[in-house]
Amino acid sequence: MAQENVEILWNRSVSPSVMHMGLSSKTSCIHALPGQFVMLRTDHTKDPLLRRPFSIHQVIRENGRCVGLELLYKVVGPVTERMARMKEKQVMDLVAPLGKGFDLPEKSRNVFIVGGGIGIAPLVYLGSWLLENGLEPENCQVFIGGRSHGDVLCADLFEAMGMVVHRATDDGSLGLKGRVTDLIEKRLEIEVPDMIYACGPHPMLKAVAALSEKKKVSCQLSVETLMACGICACMGCAVEPRENVGGYKHVCKNGPVFGAHELKW
Repeated sequence: MAQENVEILWNRSVSPSVMHMGLSSKTSCIHALPGQFVMLRTDHTKDPLLRRPFSIHQVIRENGRCVGLELLYKVVGPVTERMARMKEKQVMDLVAPLGKGFDLPEKSRNVFIVGGGIGIAPLVYLGSWLLENGLEPENCQVFIGGRSHGDVLCADLFEAMGMVVHRATDDGSLGLKGRVTDLIEKRLEIEVPDMIYACGPHPMLKAVAALSEKKKVSCQLSVETLMACGICACMGCAVEPRENVGGYKHVCKNGPVFGAHELKW
């Protein structure tokens, strides 16, 4: 973990409510793993007082060396509205990398990647990391869901990696009309992967956890929750484990990535 001032490399609109930001970084990104996150402050005035958490969307490399990281964020409040107005070369205060990320079990040779809405953000880095670690793109199937066409994000990035992408929308404007978990349930009748990775809203994660348990598939879920500090000092991001031995777990320290079997859904 490191704290540093980072410079904005770009800050582009992806959709009316989603932005893609690139940040320079000398130290924070070097050891970042997919699924980890950053705590970000937009300026040095301590307004707002608390930093905000964002998943690491991708790392930026030049000649094999990590020189920065990317964020994909949804504009939902005063802080992200301020971020959306920021320009190239402006400076922000960053603490990263934080939390426990995804891992690749030795025997995983066929995986499903599942994203819902802005939950797709950390899964792009996961996808490229899986390929770097020897998985073939045809063995990585991606399932992306959203309320409507504009909420299905990053499909082109996964397709550029050579992965097969399945889409679902609540209103039927793109792909299957229904939930992304409907897609997964149908696909599980055809093939069962070695691992399911997922990030998205709680109801989606709960459904993915249930499907993985039913099919006895290993499953890693990145949990979205409010965080005040990111370093387990405030104890505000508690989640209930399935077996409450030793008390609650904390998303910022024990997660945000958990095994589906670890939490009480």
